[in-house]
Amino acid sequence: MTKSFHVLIVLLLCVMGSQAQTAKTKAKPFTAVKAAVYETARDTTLRLSPMGEVKFKDFGQPLETQVCVFVDPMATFQTMLGIGGALTDASAETYAKMPEAAQKELMTAYYDGVKGIGYNFARTSIASCDFSSDTYAYVQPNDTLLKTFSVAHDEKFRIPFIKKAIEAAGGKLNLFVSPWSPPAWMKTNNNALKGGKLLDKYRQTWANHYVKFIQTYEAKGIPVWGLSVQNEPMATQTWESCIYTGEEERDFVKKYLGPTLVKNGMKDKKLIVWDHNRDLIYQRASTMMNDPEAAKYVWGIGFHWYETWTGGGMQFNNLKMVHEAFPDKNLVFTEGCVEKYAFDRLNDWGLGEKYGTSMLNDFNCGTVAWTDWNIVLDETGGPNHVGNLCFAPIHANLKTGKLIYTNSYYYIGHFSKFMKTGAKRIAASSNREKLQTTAFVNPDGKVVVVVMNTSDDRLAYKLWIAGKAADLVSRPHSIMTMVL
Repeated sequence: MTKSFHVLIVLLLCVMGSQAQTAKTKAKPFTAVKAAVYETARDTTLRLSPMGEVKFKDFGQPLETQVCVFVDPMATFQTMLGIGGALTDASAETYAKMPEAAQKELMTAYYDGVKGIGYNFARTSIASCDFSSDTYAYVQPNDTLLKTFSVAHDEKFRIPFIKKAIEAAGGKLNLFVSPWSPPAWMKTNNNALKGGKLLDKYRQTWANHYVKFIQTYEAKGIPVWGLSVQNEPMATQTWESCIYTGEEERDFVKKYLGPTLVKNGMKDKKLIVWDHNRDLIYQRASTMMNDPEAAKYVWGIGFHWYETWTGGGMQFNNLKMVHEAFPDKNLVFTEGCVEKYAFDRLNDWGLGEKYGTSMLNDFNCGTVAWTDWNIVLDETGGPNHVGNLCFAPIHANLKTGKLIYTNSYYYIGHFSKFMKTGAKRIAASSNREKLQTTAFVNPDGKVVVVVMNTSDDRLAYKLWIAGKAADLVSRPHSIMTMVL
């Protein structure tokens, strides 16, 4: 390298650095004036209730003895895509049995951004899952060319249901699709249920099957935004399931699914790997992402919250580690629900607090989208063909024709109703463990702050932004959203 060329490179780097610094200083500081407050609290009637406005006053350096939530709109992180729930066979069948008035109420409750909580993200299954009334496949045995492929099963309940959801969401709903199992004849155990693995000789056929499903659904008016490789690839379940080690999933993506999507004009479909719990997420992510030939096909890493089965806790730090190690890939919460359904637990406040805890911490660890499991189930926690009955944010009592809103619905709404697609997460911190917080700035410039209190204490605190503060009170076991 000549001396003059070296000098030129240095000058260019200096100019670039100067431009970057200039761009940073050009950002306009946020001035807090007033905030609209919404609240949900235990032992009250408050459910996403508007609480009026609070005003901000000049307030310099807080004391350590003062309880504060600090927000910095100048520090931005990941861009948010959306929040939603799964449009399963069980939800579709329940919906079909509801009175028309309850059907309209459900769609408004979820997808209307003003009257409801503004869902804009969704998931559905490729063929059957546990939340189906039966086990079914789209192709006949040994049809490696997929000539018998048909989604006739879905046309009765699920496809009309998804179309209603898209309509209710204003005509656009980002939908990703996930298989629970290949057809039985493609597997080592010759069974769609109870684990087993994809036979090597059917890897290309199975890759073609994803494409066929997407093409078929899109031809029926349901756009598909993305897909995951396999639901819970390390769980041998009594229902539809299929096992992949990290290396097996990596090689399937690298040699079959990724190239097949590209070959069929689907390289823009967002491919999500793992789609299982937080406990093994770093090991799986590193196995996939440290192979450039596999990683180039991968848009994101999906995760669930069922690692509590093993007693490991919710393990949010594993998400943070994945986000820091692979910042060019996206974290997506792809499934979660509270299990072991019981009708007398529908008012259990812990249902919502689990959602609030997960959502708040998942977003703070870099998650860009969050997807609940079934959007509605019946009064029994089903239908489910293996008796794996669970809670949903809303249950339909088919005996009375009425909807039952659990507090989970409201906790989710404290995020989904106010956080818009394209929002940026911004810095938010609390100086007390009993107050958890996260915050966003929407594309229109409005700042959204969520504060959650899972303790038994009533806590007065100051919401502090750039030298100004507003006085607020967090009730025991409550969640609040402030919109500035």
